[in-house]
Amino acid sequence: MDDLVYLTEADVRGLLQMPALRARLRDAFALFSSGQADVPPRIAARAPLGVLAAMPGYLAGVGLVVKAVTVFAGNHGTDVPSHQGLIVVCDEHSGTPVAIMDGTSITAMRTAASAAVAADLLARPEATVLAIIGGGVQGHSHLSAFADLRPWSSVRVASRSRGSAIALAARHPAATVSSFEAAVRGADVICLTTDADHAVIDPSWVSPGAHVGSVGNRAELHTGFTNGTVFVEWLGAALSAPPAGAVELQGIDPARVVELGSVLTGAHPGRTSADEITVYKSTGHAIEDGAAARLVLDEAVAKGIGLRLPR
Repeated sequence: MDDLVYLTEADVRGLLQMPALRARLRDAFALFSSGQADVPPRIAARAPLGVLAAMPGYLAGVGLVVKAVTVFAGNHGTDVPSHQGLIVVCDEHSGTPVAIMDGTSITAMRTAASAAVAADLLARPEATVLAIIGGGVQGHSHLSAFADLRPWSSVRVASRSRGSAIALAARHPAATVSSFEAAVRGADVICLTTDADHAVIDPSWVSPGAHVGSVGNRAELHTGFTNGTVFVEWLGAALSAPPAGAVELQGIDPARVVELGSVLTGAHPGRTSADEITVYKSTGHAIEDGAAARLVLDEAVAKGIGLRLPR
């Protein structure tokens, strides 16, 4: 039996490239919506200051994967990430564990890459103005994931912390703006990446035909954006009660919620008019972790990277 492969955060970041990750996620979403996956609802254990969640899943051709992730909101603004985790990959034929890897960086990168897949599917082809709201981990990850998605003529970043926005713009080719409203008005693609427990932008600021994506796990998305079709990774998770489900989608008519995979398979048309404001709400999905982890493992094996642990 082969050794177990262990991959650090540095290994994962060096091996996980956004274009390849976006491609793997597109395939994963399509497979999931075609019934070639088994992903039960995540389970969570609550501590006084945070949550430990387990996200298992099976995806054909990827394997059996489980991520254990902690979410501690109090870590925001410190050197400790709010989301930390480990991922275990098991062979789909024998069940043998084949790899353990850092899940913190995968969580950050796959969340942003999934949002980029959604934007690529739903934004107008001529979209050229990008707005990123939030200067934290997801703000940085989104700029990386979206950088080569379109030939952006303008990239705007805004954060509640002016310093965070400046730091973000310094690392990426983007311009800081004075307010969320200034960032959003006239933008073609708007990414909400905050931990806010209230709506951060008003629908009246958003131009007809724009695309709005939200990855915050609290309530950053104004309920006015959920009056039409809302695109998600998985209906079962998105419509569940929080923390597994989206706060903003509680009580929504399930008929108005559509999986990204349905767009990729052609079962749903996606955008239906040039003026439609398309909306994507992320809650996270085990197939994203699985697709990302398999990509990392494939690259690690091909390049001989990682620590081999005897069983």
